[in-house]
Amino acid sequence: MIAETVCSAVAAAGLGIAVVTAYRKRYLAATRIAAYALVPLGLVMAGVVDWLADTAFSPTAWAGFGVLGLSWVLFATTRTVERRRGGTRKERRAARQAAAPTAAAPGASAPALGEATPRGESPAPRRAPASQGDDDFSDIEAILKKHGI
Repeated sequence: MIAETVCSAVAAAGLGIAVVTAYRKRYLAATRIAAYALVPLGLVMAGVVDWLADTAFSPTAWAGFGVLGLSWVLFATTRTVERRRGGTRKERRAARQAAAPTAAAPGASAPALGEATPRGESPAPRRAPASQGDDDFSDIEAILKKHGI
């Protein structure tokens, strides 16, 4: 009963402030104030205030809110772990398959990936294959040398 009276008084005060604001020719602000002022009155008329008052003194309702909070914490934890691992199972499996070494090309003496180097070190420079007079591939060779391939 008291909550309904307080909400009605807040709505009336807000509508009074909206009228004064409109009198000062600030119609957009007055409309916004009136909208905010009508929210408590609407909550009272819809019965939300009674429901909240009944819920505030119910141990079962508080236990329900605790279960909802626990559920939210579990969801947040799983999302955090999923982000740190790099996505969902399907995404991790696809990344592993993409990172798996591929077979060497026919006629090649070593795999295309080359030798692994320790972290932070640059790969050893390779000798460029001797050019056999093919000027058409010189720019491609330059690009491959630039990338260490």
